Amino acid sequence: MTDDPKVSSNRRALGRVFNEVPELYDRVRPGYPDELFADLGAVSGMGEGSSVLEVGCGTGQATRSLAALGCSVTAVEPGVDMAALARHRIASFPNVEVETSTFEEWDDRGRRFDVVVAASSWHWVDPLVGWRRAHDVLAPGGWMALLGHVVVRRPGEAQVYAETADLHERFCPGNPDWGHPPLEDEVRATDEGWGLVDGPGELFGPASVRWYPTVQWFDGDGFADHLRSLSLYRRLEPDVREPLLDAIAGRIRTRMGDRASRRYLSVLRVGQGAE
Repeated sequence: MTDDPKVSSNRRALGRVFNEVPELYDRVRPGYPDELFADLGAVSGMGEGSSVLEVGCGTGQATRSLAALGCSVTAVEPGVDMAALARHRIASFPNVEVETSTFEEWDDRGRRFDVVVAASSWHWVDPLVGWRRAHDVLAPGGWMALLGHVVVRRPGEAQVYAETADLHERFCPGNPDWGHPPLEDEVRATDEGWGLVDGPGELFGPASVRWYPTVQWFDGDGFADHLRSLSLYRRLEPDVREPLLDAIAGRIRTRMGDRASRRYLSVLRVGQGAE
């Protein structure tokens, strides 16, 4: 586990870039399939009346699904604007409370939960603090669930990054993060447990892993908006990001018939807290 304060600071600062565009984030980011939550309930026993802590709820996409199951949800979100939008989105659910804080600094006030859920957010939490906190706020026999999306591709399918590699290199040369997503079948063949370099050690038992195919379709402008919601692009200076995204939208219109997919394997990783 890393204990470099610069790493923790950079992680936290980058995680907060989503607070700049909460409405966009809520509109273009993929949700999670109902089957995933059904499986989470079957594995953990989570359901009507269960107490759930959600770490990094964003605009409340997963929160709504958890609340719809009848769970009592306490959602923690560091972005003030993201938290405000989440409160608006889940206003019809009396069983949800959104608290504005980082998970590392959040005051649990002695509360304990049946399940801790982090949906596409756990990588923003300092692992040196996060795993221990998650374990400590669970009731005996409680469960930890990490939800996420892995961007994938299929052989022979037109792929935006293949069509725009030259644009990425022109507007932002040398960025090592540009590249093709892995093939879907390659990802399905892996079983990575908790899927993180800094795992929980002995705090949690082994994680079961389940995959769920998800796809979004966009026109050129819609795909550019989606990229505007991603940290990889948000951390670019606007005078680099906006010309790049305009060029990508144009390329999708001219070479891909103004229709591009963003294909994922949504993933559920769930394991029980050690006694």
